[in-house]
Order: sequence, then structure tokens, then C-alpha cells
Amino acid sequence: MRGRFITLEGGEGAGKSTLVKALESWLAERGRDVVVTREPGGTPGAELLRDILLTGATDRWSPVTEALLMYAARVDHVERLIQPALERGAFVICDRFADSTLAYQGTAGGVPAERIRQIHAASLGGFHPDLTLVLDIDPRIGMQRTLDRGESATRFERLGLDFHNRLRRAFLDIAAADPERCVVIDAGQSPENVAGSAISALEARLGQIA
Repeated sequence: MRGRFITLEGGEGAGKSTLVKALESWLAERGRDVVVTREPGGTPGAELLRDILLTGATDRWSPVTEALLMYAARVDHVERLIQPALERGAFVICDRFADSTLAYQGTAGGVPAERIRQIHAASLGGFHPDLTLVLDIDPRIGMQRTLDRGESATRFERLGLDFHNRLRRAFLDIAAADPERCVVIDAGQSPENVAGSAISALEARLGQIA
């Protein structure tokens, strides 16, 4: 039986990494084979592209170039890691996927959505997640969280508040346009409450994704 592909989306500092760990534990406790991964990245080749995408000056790449690089990494990721795991029946949990390209390089970056959809179709055909959890947070709070982590800011984290406000709107619009796949979760809650909301969403849709 084919596994299920679950993605987590949202702006910077939304708490996706923390939620991934909670969902991994929850599914493992139920006897599921769980694979955790991230984008850009997940495979050796894709991780190399991650480094050049997330470092350097904010204008290092144009949004179109970023989208193409993201899809170069994504195709390798799907072919070498995600698809084989799904074929053996695993649950794959991915921190970001194609919705991030549509939001970051599309709505927030200015690349027409149809152009990105064409890139997706040419690269991956009809391959999409079975369930997407969109973590919604005020960009001011999210960006403060990234500062509080004390890590070096990525190219995207260094972009201005206007960009991050557009990003938030983009993710909410994506979720509204595809309610069968997407569930919006208030990421301003405590990590425990966010995990509880996410697990409730999984339980409610388990018949669809199990």
C-alpha cells in the first residue's frame, strides 16, 4: 500500500521544525514507518542546492532563478527519497514543499503563479502532498522567533516585513483554494497546542490519508 505524503508550510519562525518532531513521534507510536525530510534539501544533491539558495546576498538570485533551482532540488528529492519511501508504505513528513515556491517566489517574489505551475507540471507532473498543514503566524512574531534562535539569518529571513506579509497572505490563499488538502493551524499558540491542533487534523483526516 502506498504511503502518505504530509507537508508543513508557513512563514519564517512558524514552528514547522518543532511540529515535525511531534508528528513523527505520534505516527511512530501508531506503528507507522515515518520518514522526515525538508526542502530545499533532503538528498545530498538537493542539500548542495539548499546552501546556495539560502546563503549570500538577498538579491543573489532572481525569483525565477530561485524557482528553477528549487525545482531542480525538488525533483532529485522526490525521485531519490520521497517516492521510494511512499512506495514502501511510509508516511513522509516534509518541512516545506511546492507550496513554498508558489508563495515565496510566486506571490511574494512576483513570478506569475501559472508560470510556477507550469514548472511543477513539467518537473513532477501531478505529484502533490496528500495533506498540508499551514502554520499561520503574524510575521512580526515569526521573525522575532528567528532572531531569538541566535542563528545566522537566511537570505529569506533578511527580507523586509512587506515581503513576509505577502508571504503570509500567499499561504492563506493557497489553503483557501485547496481545502481538501490544506488545514490552517494557528502557530501563535504554544508548541504543545500547535501539536494538538495538528494531531486533531490528522485524526480527522486519517481515513483519507491512512
